[in-house]
Amino acid sequence: MLYVITGGAGYIGGHLVDTLVNQNKEIIVIDNFTNGKYINNKALYLNLDLRGNNILGLKVPKESILYHLAANPDVRDSMTNTIDHFEMDVKATLNILEVARKNDVCLFIFASSSTVYGEPSKIPTPEEEQTNPISNYGIFKLLGEQLVNYYSRVYGIKSIIVRLANVIGGRVTHGVIKDFINKLRSDPNRLQILGNGKQRKSYIYITDVIDGFQVIEKSSIDQVSVYNLGNEDWISVDEIARIVEEELKLTPAHEYVDAGGGRGWPGDARYMLLDITKLKKLGWKPKYSSREAVRLAVRDYIENGMAKN
Repeated sequence: MLYVITGGAGYIGGHLVDTLVNQNKEIIVIDNFTNGKYINNKALYLNLDLRGNNILGLKVPKESILYHLAANPDVRDSMTNTIDHFEMDVKATLNILEVARKNDVCLFIFASSSTVYGEPSKIPTPEEEQTNPISNYGIFKLLGEQLVNYYSRVYGIKSIIVRLANVIGGRVTHGVIKDFINKLRSDPNRLQILGNGKQRKSYIYITDVIDGFQVIEKSSIDQVSVYNLGNEDWISVDEIARIVEEELKLTPAHEYVDAGGGRGWPGDARYMLLDITKLKKLGWKPKYSSREAVRLAVRDYIENGMAKN
């Protein structure tokens, strides 16, 4: 079995590549190395841009599992750099689905996002809840899901859509934890917090995500399956700030910058907690709680010096 991984030089993709290499799997990574730079020497890397036409001629064996992880996950940036995000999150998805169709791959796995739900009325939010994105990133991920559903229905590509909570730890390159650490390194006496600090979301450690992917990959039997992959609890932005401060041994004053309604920026969902009952029925559950994941992630960044720009 060959694994084809888009975005395999990036954050989640790089961790998945490492896991599959350790399992002695054959791997092809497709990446343009614009954001991700990670290389595992035991995988084959193709420097290709998913937005261009060159990708359409790619040949892979029919017995391939294709993970589409390439994306620009910066939700806030999607509100201003809209066209770039559309091309990366929609056009690239269409192109790689064409590759899957032409090569008749046996399984297509799409990394979607909890942002497709927007601010749902039901929390924890199950897969059946109505999607109603409030950010460009969420809209583009939902468009990607619709393309996956269409290709699966029309062309018979067996597919899995995975809606991810906030993934943290390891080699992550953006997010609130890194933002807090960088701010406190610049000014240990003051921490600017976007929003009112009461935004509450679910966070999941990267190793739990990779474990979840592998359980889903082996267990799905439907033509198109949708799974939430997140944690069973959530944590506020203020609580994250306190954990960062504890690990850095600092007691700064807090300054809040509210974009309206307690949001950190336009398109920021204030509350997110996924219902993971469906995935737990397959035998998976997260090893780390949101709080444990946050503390581990902070230590990852500090120990590896990764929170420096």
